[in-house]
Amino acid sequence: MMALLIEHGIRSRVVLEAMARVPREEFVLEGDRQRAYDDRALAIDAPGQTISQPLMVAVVVEALELRSGETALDVGTGSGYQAAVMAACGVHVVSIERIASLADTAAERLHRLGFDVEVRTGDGTLGVPERAPFDAIAVGAAAPRLPLALARQLVEGGRLVVPIADNPNGEELTRLRIVNGHWHTESLGPCRFVRLIGADGYREAGEEPS
Repeated sequence: MMALLIEHGIRSRVVLEAMARVPREEFVLEGDRQRAYDDRALAIDAPGQTISQPLMVAVVVEALELRSGETALDVGTGSGYQAAVMAACGVHVVSIERIASLADTAAERLHRLGFDVEVRTGDGTLGVPERAPFDAIAVGAAAPRLPLALARQLVEGGRLVVPIADNPNGEELTRLRIVNGHWHTESLGPCRFVRLIGADGYREAGEEPS
């Protein structure tokens, strides 16, 4: 896995060390442990939910440009893997998950493994305003548009990395920075994610945005 990350352009020593430190086999289903380090998304213990492929996690976390001591928000806890990688970069992570069973399992797992992650249950599209502002925010599902509530919870100089649906065939991984009070966005390339469900995302049962 590490060779693949380097081959595909991951250069941050901090991110590479974090990816090496986090035991991915602890975050997948028992039957998938032998495939834990394959570069593929795997199902987790909730219908339609997945753990992203290692390369995509590394791309997202590298794009966040995390610095030790910062506070970051992870939207869409899932199994807790991306939150663990972020925490392994030396930041305190607040992670929010809409599915209570996933949040509870991830919180127990992250605590057992010793990662500095605070797990909340709720609508991740709205962020966690009572814990804002954040230095960085990662969104682990595809939004129909830039989630404004999340962008507004960033500090000056903050970074938001989110997949945004731009066509029926996929999404664009997008990074937003706040510079001198202005929002600047850039595309980091195509990607594929499950849909972001919530008040500023997609409806629970439909394809159309809320």
